[in-house]
Parts: sequence; structure tokens; C-alpha cells
Amino acid sequence: MAAEPATTIAAAPSLRLHRAPWTLMYHSVDHYREDPHLLTVRPDRFAAQMRWLHRRGLCAVGVAELLRAAQTGRDAGLVGLTFDDGYADFLGRALPVLRAYGFGAALYVVADRLGRDNAWDRDGPRKPLLTADQVREAAAAGIEIGSHGLTHTALAGLPAATLTAETTRSREILERITGGPVTGFCYPYGSVDSRAVAAVRDAGYDYACAVERSPLTGRHAMPRCYVGDRDTGWRLHAKRVRDRARSLRSRGPQPQPQPQPEPGSGRR
Repeated sequence: MAAEPATTIAAAPSLRLHRAPWTLMYHSVDHYREDPHLLTVRPDRFAAQMRWLHRRGLCAVGVAELLRAAQTGRDAGLVGLTFDDGYADFLGRALPVLRAYGFGAALYVVADRLGRDNAWDRDGPRKPLLTADQVREAAAAGIEIGSHGLTHTALAGLPAATLTAETTRSREILERITGGPVTGFCYPYGSVDSRAVAAVRDAGYDYACAVERSPLTGRHAMPRCYVGDRDTGWRLHAKRVRDRARSLRSRGPQPQPQPQPEPGSGRR
């Protein structure tokens, strides 16, 4: 995904989560020479980050599993792990590390660009995307497959027909590929407004991932924690403490807060 535009916000009462679980946002795991949008984590750094989680007794899972556990109070020690865009390096670089620790993850793919590249990143390096067969392979390995839209288009402000295509049509394609339900959506660029949230709900998704916290924060606009190549164990610890504090402040009935800047957590 390209540089993250500001999240579009509109009133959406009753969407607030009681407690937003800690969910990490990755994109690509690979070696690189240039990375202008800070999307790529080197394989050795990624391995060190997963080792940090494991050593602290944390277990990474897909978001659907995380939410199911949270509903029954069994989410202690669980961390959501997400990968946006569906880069082909996931299978060779990320999945073996996840398997080594018994971790899971959610992989959000762009349904109409399978087997192609990230043409939406016009000023960044071209990176190949997973093919349909590779998506099936990831699903067979226990990875949750979710939609990242049909064409990787920012949803805020789109007309109704386009919103339907980006949400409903992408889900149909991915369910046909995987042979199973696709229950999660991830907003391209983190771009979300109340109409986009409504379109995602109407398309039948159980949840959706955003990036920033906002008045829209809830099951269909879940905030996530950006993870980049500079994030050591100490930085992950600091981000976890920060996100815990923000989640606690958001508990209970209260006036909708004004959106706050998220240093280091926006889509890069």
C-alpha cells in the first residue's frame, strides 16, 4: 500500500469495541534496497520480532480467532497478526517463521490483482503478489484469508456501486478460491468513513481492520499497530504499553473522542 492518507471520519455510534485487542500490522517480509513507504521488514528482523513475542509468552493468531477468543474471555496472551496487500514473499519469508512458533495470522489480499504486482504504489518498487494457487496454499496452512478490496482503492467517499464491488465482489472471488468463508476485511490505505463501514457490514463481513483509532473504532474499524523494520523488541514493548493505555482510555460509555495522531502507526 502507498503512503496512508488521513483517515476519513464520520459519526458511527454503537461501533465502539469494549477493548480493542493488540493487533500488529505488517505488509512485506523481504530483503530490500529501497522502501520509500516503509512497508518491508527484513527476514532477520521479522524472525527477531516473532521470537520476542514467543519469549514473552505471547501467541500470534489471525483476527477472526482473536475475536472469538475475546468473546469468551480466552484472549489473554494472544496477539493479532495481520499482513496487508498479499505479497508473494509471505509464503517463503513469513510463513516458515510463523510455523516454527505455532503462530497464525490474517492475510488480506487484493482480489482482482492476484498474480500481478502492487501497481498502486506508483513511486515505490514493484513487488509481486500472491497468485490464486498461493492464496489457497496459505489457507491450507491455516492462515486466515481476508479481503483487502477488489482493486486496492481507498473506500472513503466512493459511490455505493463501487463500494459494493470492492466489498461484496472481492469476498465472492476469495471464497471461490479458498472454498471457505471470508469473514474479515481490511480497508486499503486505512481509508474509512461511515458509508464504507456500512458497506462492509452489509457485505457480510464479521469484522474489518482499519489503522488509526477514531470515532469509528469498533468491530468494523479495528485499530492496529504498525510494525516496521526499525522495530526492535524494546520498541515493540513500548508500542504494546502505549496501545494498552489507549485501549483502557477508550473503555466504557464516553463522548466520542477527536482523532489523535498515531506516531509511527499510520500506513506507510
